Amino acid sequence: MLTFTQVFLIVVVILPLGLAIAGRWRVDLAALIIALILGLAQWAGLGVLGPPNSPDALIMVISGFSRPVVITLIGLFIITQVLDKTGVTRWIARRILAIGGDSEARIVVLFTLAAASLSLFMNNVAVGALLLPSAIAITRRTKIKSSKLLMPIAFGTLLGGSATYFTTANIIVDSLLRSADPPQTGINILAFTPIGGLMAVCGIAYIGFFSKNFLPERLPLTEQLMQMPTGSELEEAYQLGERLWEARVKPGSKFVNGTLAQTEIGQRLGLSVVAIWHGRAAIFYPSAEQVIRENDILLIVGREDRVLQLSQVGLEIGREKTDMHISERGVSVVEIILSPHSKAEGQTLKQLNFRKRFGFTAVALWRDGRSYRTDVSEFALKRGDTFLLVGQLSNLKKLQSSGMFIALEPDVSDQPLQRRKAAIALTITAGAVIGSVLGLPVYFAMLIAAILMVLINLLTMEEAYRAVEWQVIFLIAAMYTVGIAMIETGLAQVISNTIIPFAQPFGMVGLAAVSFILSSLLTHIMGGQVTALVTAPIAISAAISLNLNPQAVAVATALGCSAAYLSPLAHPVNMLMMGPGNYKFNDYTRFGLPLMGISFVCLIIGLILFW
Repeated sequence: MLTFTQVFLIVVVILPLGLAIAGRWRVDLAALIIALILGLAQWAGLGVLGPPNSPDALIMVISGFSRPVVITLIGLFIITQVLDKTGVTRWIARRILAIGGDSEARIVVLFTLAAASLSLFMNNVAVGALLLPSAIAITRRTKIKSSKLLMPIAFGTLLGGSATYFTTANIIVDSLLRSADPPQTGINILAFTPIGGLMAVCGIAYIGFFSKNFLPERLPLTEQLMQMPTGSELEEAYQLGERLWEARVKPGSKFVNGTLAQTEIGQRLGLSVVAIWHGRAAIFYPSAEQVIRENDILLIVGREDRVLQLSQVGLEIGREKTDMHISERGVSVVEIILSPHSKAEGQTLKQLNFRKRFGFTAVALWRDGRSYRTDVSEFALKRGDTFLLVGQLSNLKKLQSSGMFIALEPDVSDQPLQRRKAAIALTITAGAVIGSVLGLPVYFAMLIAAILMVLINLLTMEEAYRAVEWQVIFLIAAMYTVGIAMIETGLAQVISNTIIPFAQPFGMVGLAAVSFILSSLLTHIMGGQVTALVTAPIAISAAISLNLNPQAVAVATALGCSAAYLSPLAHPVNMLMMGPGNYKFNDYTRFGLPLMGISFVCLIIGLILFW
């Protein structure tokens, strides 16, 4: 018989989540409301988060914000932003696109395989966060909707995590086996691989075959961002390629050992130098004080007749190809529009001291249906003018806050890999992963990596704050309160004790199967880590008392904690994909229910074959 507090908890959880499922409330708002109601009930004397009449237990409402998973996610968001900024995620996207071609099914399978493979030795959320920007980059370059890619990535991480020992729930059940009464032999590090691997293979096959029909065709909530042009597309719109030139500084040139200002390339010829290659080092947006060395290659924008005049002062003029893009070489381009009633109207960029003031160089102007690419700074500005700029994207805030221009930041998916910075970022990330495997707490390792990346200027603190998906953080922290309430009210124990006995007549396979189902269902409410702590002791004790194989039952219980396919609330990686994929609550159920059935069948087959 359920107690009043248990019934109260069921109602408090079901009603807000029902409104979220129906699309009436945001799911993070529903989770916060649940946490607040439980807190009010505890404050009023009802024992839902601690003993009755203990208002001090109200602190449990916000305890979720201090949980390791929250700190881990914050660190991962920052790390992923660095990997995206340095081009690692774009590089992954290009490799997948090169292999997958224009086949949606092939690209879906490749992303799911990548997610499952990386999850064998990385945290599931870390893998999801790493692949998310790559998937978004693919959607920008193809007609594939993000809703077709992101859920397969999330489910791929769960499938991969089920096949490895290094998943949190799997480690927990191993520990619980060793501390059982009487103590049992722990689980071998490869014990999860046979059944988990079978689930992963069959699950990936299902995703590859049925994602096209079962997943929605939906643009992300940030649809306008998805339609932003790449730098290369902006260059083509402004016809910049026709005016791009390379000029090698020959030995003996009068430019050698002089500064860029002393060349008077801009003042005398109206040309723009957007980059300088000194050996293998690239200097983007060179300052007026930049010293020029022999054999340096200047990347110049301007009219051919003026560029050719540079041959008279010892520069060798040429171009690799007529359709080259400076964006693909690492130069960041930005489009700006003159604001309505702008104070800059009627003035020239030179009069505004634009380059020194904002850190950008104008390389093209679009006016009255025509592109101008020489003497751009000499034009008096008028309404309707748009400019193509080159410069550091970190200077955008200064430009946007001026009120004179509206800045449109382009899609950076065509930017190249920043090899040195990417290598540093990957080394730090790998160090965090290795540290986690060797026993350093995952949350601590990820936090160290994130802070280290900021300290060495791979990311600014402002960029780090913007990188965090706060909707995910608040959702997970709020739902942790539900897990506490399930344990404190005894509702979790009631559910477990009610279901487990039905499996006893069916032996080890029956007990393992019911443990898997129970763990999976509770995971969708409490999360896999909390569920493992609730269901594993009961399942292991039942196996010992019935003289069944406790290791097999423990493995099945842990695998149920990874079968989080029916709800975005079931796992942080599901929630991570919800906004960018513009998924609704029932999208997970529709696509995840068959996968749950496949996983269950694979479990039964695996238990018979391997245990």
